[in-house]
Amino acid sequence: MPKFFVKNNQISGNEIEVIGEDINHIRNVLRMKIGDNLQICNEETGKNYLCKILENRKEVVVCNIEKEILETTESSINISLFQGLPKFDKMELIIQKNTEIGIKKIFPVKMERTVVKIDDKSAAKKVERWQKISEIAAKQSMRDIIPEVSNIINLKQLKDIASRYDVILVAYENEKNNTLKMELKELKKENKINNIGIVIGPEGGISENEIEELKQLNCKFISLGKRILRTETAGLVMASNIFYELEEE
Repeated sequence: MPKFFVKNNQISGNEIEVIGEDINHIRNVLRMKIGDNLQICNEETGKNYLCKILENRKEVVVCNIEKEILETTESSINISLFQGLPKFDKMELIIQKNTEIGIKKIFPVKMERTVVKIDDKSAAKKVERWQKISEIAAKQSMRDIIPEVSNIINLKQLKDIASRYDVILVAYENEKNNTLKMELKELKKENKINNIGIVIGPEGGISENEIEELKQLNCKFISLGKRILRTETAGLVMASNIFYELEEE
């Protein structure tokens, strides 16, 4: 069943108005008609509704709420991805796939070895596009939220928000002793680990200077195994393993 997101002001009583680009998708792509069912999620509350189309007009699709859907697709574990800024085609793939597996928030991070150059004006347009990719992926994977893609930050800004997380795991190819598997075993012993940050370097990896800065935050440095993973793969591997080991059934 197709899924769409709306805001609070689009819900009035037992009716929901779908507006904007979603109208074209409903009418011309899915070819839905009056009486067809669809799922609508309030992106501000996470509440899901089974709805039936009442009116299918050019400027608005009006739906009637049939019932609230109580089941959730969201994990009990909140993971934020701090992604060292890669080439932009890779960033789009990273956002799409990490949204699908359940990441809650994505921070593009400018690092020493970031190759791409981007000014403030271009950055704003990129973030807007990345957010749209997150929304499309959230619809496809039936998420109950649209993961937020933040503005591009630097390492200092990462340090400023590090206290929000119970633990921050850094994928580091030169880490020889601590593995992700070992760290997850330790985290499973702690019942209140809900907010996890994971840090992935860009194509060239995380510099030694940046590693020293991250050490000041008491981050956990982990190896992802014997093989070196691409930047677009590493975050997916980390998040998937964390969800598998730590999230509640």
